[in-house]
Amino acid sequence: QVQLVESGGGLVQAGGSLRLSCAASGLTFSAYNMGWFRQAPGKEREFVAAIRRSGRITRYADSVKGRFTISRDNAKNTVYLQMNSLKPEDTAVYYCAADSGYRDSTSSYYSDYPYWGQGTQVTVSS
Repeated sequence: QVQLVESGGGLVQAGGSLRLSCAASGLTFSAYNMGWFRQAPGKEREFVAAIRRSGRITRYADSVKGRFTISRDNAKNTVYLQMNSLKPEDTAVYYCAADSGYRDSTSSYYSDYPYWGQGTQVTVSS
């Protein structure tokens, strides 16, 4: 059974940083592209970042480019999201997700990710 467990969320002031982690189990982690999504109250879930299986290729939403960095440690079955220069509009529940495995490219569509964590709250105060 695939399990994804996020941690690292919290309350931070604007301009601050947080590092989210997502520990995966029940899958061959290195075979799965991973993504981070977020959902603010009253809004649809939106793509934040994704990383290829090898970790060499990443992609970002325009809204976080240059501020957020996605990375992974395949030896630890963990994907990270380093968030710097946080803004109040970054406030949301952040979810990590795994795609269906052995795909050659990452996706920004949540429908391409069958496995999801429970989410971690990030709140940025102004």
